[in-house]
Amino acid sequence: MSEDKPQPILAHLDELRRRIIRVGIALAIGSIIGLVFANPLTDILEEPYRQAAPGNTFQALEAGEEFGVLMRVAFFGGAILASPVILYQIWAFISPALNKNERKWVVPLVTSFVLLFVGGVLFGYWLLPRALEVLLGIFPDVENNLRIGPYYSFVLRLLLAFGVVFQFPVFLYATAAVGAVSSRQLASGRRWAVLVITIAAAAITPTGDPITLAAMAVPLYLLYEATIWVIKLTLHR
Repeated sequence: MSEDKPQPILAHLDELRRRIIRVGIALAIGSIIGLVFANPLTDILEEPYRQAAPGNTFQALEAGEEFGVLMRVAFFGGAILASPVILYQIWAFISPALNKNERKWVVPLVTSFVLLFVGGVLFGYWLLPRALEVLLGIFPDVENNLRIGPYYSFVLRLLLAFGVVFQFPVFLYATAAVGAVSSRQLASGRRWAVLVITIAAAAITPTGDPITLAAMAVPLYLLYEATIWVIKLTLHR
């Protein structure tokens, strides 16, 4: 009997391996598509810089810098395209541990994950030229010909930060769905929510300036309030 005990563990590890392979395949296919459309993607990502610093140009100070940027853009685009597959694979791996009532949330939760991630990325992109105007305008006499590598690192980190942080309403809703928290408890904890959201926004925003911090914290708090009402109306808790 003792020899049979590792079997479920091995089965879980095998299942995890299959899920990881599928995620890797989705990322690879998405990255190839992102590479094919790299030129329009780079145009889109460079537009905020052109708006914030018209007439300025990028610099590449290392031989492989432009190639590295190309690979990062392709992978970032691939990650966005593959996000539905990635989220579904994560959910499919944990779903056997859930009961039938909890499994019915798979489609709404995965859909919400994707929509909120894309919404966060789009909001970050909308904010980007405004943040750059502030950051590049601190010393008006400085010529802002940025290095292309650090610029893309900054932009992709910012967009990824907004995409990830905008996921938190789904976690709140999932917590309420399993009965761990109620809309009344969330409403009574608004002061703590403001504090936690502000600290999280300060830690996540790569710029560190108050404008970007406020631009992240305010929509996050509005999402918090919206989640309270969604929990109240759909879960009646």
